[in-house]
Amino acid sequence: MAKVAIMGFGVVGSGVWEVLTKNASSIAKRAGEEISVKYILDIRDFPDHPAKDLMIKDFDIILNDPEISIVVETIGGLEPAYTYTKKLLLNGKHVVTSNKELVAKHGPELLKIAKENNINYFFEASVGGGIPIIRPLQNCLAGNQITEIAGILNGTTNYILTQMKKYSLSFEDALKEAQERGYAERNPSNDIEGHDACRKIAILSSIAYSHYVNYENIYTEGISKITKEDMEYAEELGCTIKLIAMSKKIDDKRVFARVSPLMIPYKSPFANVDDVFNAILVKGDAIGDVMFYGQGAGKLPTASAVVGDIIDIVKHIDKSYVYTWAISGDIEVVDIENTSCRFFVRVKYKDYSKAKDAVSLIFNDCMIVNTHKPIGTNEFAFVTHEMKENEFKEKISQFEKIPVVEKILSIVRYDENI
Repeated sequence: MAKVAIMGFGVVGSGVWEVLTKNASSIAKRAGEEISVKYILDIRDFPDHPAKDLMIKDFDIILNDPEISIVVETIGGLEPAYTYTKKLLLNGKHVVTSNKELVAKHGPELLKIAKENNINYFFEASVGGGIPIIRPLQNCLAGNQITEIAGILNGTTNYILTQMKKYSLSFEDALKEAQERGYAERNPSNDIEGHDACRKIAILSSIAYSHYVNYENIYTEGISKITKEDMEYAEELGCTIKLIAMSKKIDDKRVFARVSPLMIPYKSPFANVDDVFNAILVKGDAIGDVMFYGQGAGKLPTASAVVGDIIDIVKHIDKSYVYTWAISGDIEVVDIENTSCRFFVRVKYKDYSKAKDAVSLIFNDCMIVNTHKPIGTNEFAFVTHEMKENEFKEKISQFEKIPVVEKILSIVRYDENI
């Protein structure tokens, strides 16, 4: 019998216990032996929970128990998760985690320790929740040169944007609804400012390109500035707005990566991915485009991925599986200023004709967006041709200074090819 400990008994940790308990018989058949939870570590008390007799508060009990071969880390955040995980790996215990922040920050170091101790550090649940993506990237698509990854990687922001589009809600009202439904935290900054999606695309890129992609070098912009008016303009253009995390391999030494709201056409495979669902598009030289779709978060979907990792370790308990980015070094993330894109711009003007002439003069070949319903007074929008980010900043700064331009209301990147 394989003995497991769970560290952190929040949403995911309790889900892992539930799946292991409820599906114990079928899991044993798949793993080749029974898997039981011996300890649950948490600083809180759960006096009414069926697993209350397994609860402990002392980490060293897990660390020093030779019966514990696998530990599930669902604490979240960097500390004490990093310290605990490192000690466990150094002590020869396999670790499974859903903690994308820890993997994105310390993944190379922890994977190296696991390799040196002939054990495993698995994190399938850290990116797509219940969507299988880590293992397919590393195994099923291993015969491909992966050239690009793009995705809707955060269910909270996707739910908010969906509500804004469908019901013409403001960002603030859509966020409040997401919080009331339990889709958004009381402090939602990690989600709405794009940090969660950034860490996930960094992990996926590291696996796909076999080099560590440092999430701190990825340009990240959230959705808090998106308005319902932006959504209405997008509709006029036959588009919608999604928070898209993307990366492209430029060559063996460089990669482009970005997280930002993106105005995309309805024909895009991401356009109809709504509510809390996630979608990940992977491009390989042999297989072409492959899409992964499903619930990217939630108690049982995420727990399902964690349990899958546990089963894999039990089936191959004496084998160490090493992700290549742990030993291949870093890859450069190109500066966002040197990358190209098209831009959607909303403008409040004092004189329409002169402001429109200024757009043509400064931005040259632009598409003016004419709306068929009243959106705002004294405003219009335009979409630029593709240009470097630094060139756009110079031009928009020049445009803002023109007296007939009262204010820039919104700027959203635009991509009709994604």
